[in-house]
Amino acid sequence: MEPFALHTGRLELRPFATEDTDEVFHAAQDPDIQRWVTLPSPYGRQDAVYFVEQISARGLRTGTGFHFAVRPRGGGPLLAAVGIGVLQEPGTWELGFWAVREHRRRGYVREAADAAVRWALTTQPVDRLCWQALVGNHPSRELALGLGFTMEGVRRAAVLHQGTTRDAWSASLLPSDLGLPAPHPYLPAPEPPARDVSAAL
Repeated sequence: MEPFALHTGRLELRPFATEDTDEVFHAAQDPDIQRWVTLPSPYGRQDAVYFVEQISARGLRTGTGFHFAVRPRGGGPLLAAVGIGVLQEPGTWELGFWAVREHRRRGYVREAADAAVRWALTTQPVDRLCWQALVGNHPSRELALGLGFTMEGVRRAAVLHQGTTRDAWSASLLPSDLGLPAPHPYLPAPEPPARDVSAAL
């Protein structure tokens, strides 16, 4: 797939490119990003090179992952990153995001993630979009809920983070949650019948 860009009122989202490498490296030195995001630690410049030139480029080339550098419309510094990629075939994808420390609490990630989610749900074969975050990452959870995700629970030992398995919150978003068509019909499980608890006493 050829490089392309998405736009919102304030932002431009385009796939990461070589010129973004230094800013990715500097952003990843933030202790909060290293605390909550699954990254190599310590994070060297070679890790930024690998992310930009291998992971991001391969996802774009194969159409299996789209990692967007988020910048102001008209140019400016790297504000955030939003990624959407195949988690499991067929049809299950995953959303991830982080914000550069100096540009948080301005709504950039919410705006960018909303644009990326709607683009993915209308152009890619997504039946189910997943989100997860380490338990305790409340800003990420609030953002996911604001995007329309439904919390599904806690997955024990779901994330290997800096050598330790950690519990993760898990949520999902279906195209129908946003009034959009899905690649395949969805048949929800029926509600279980009410139990007569007196019989169990």
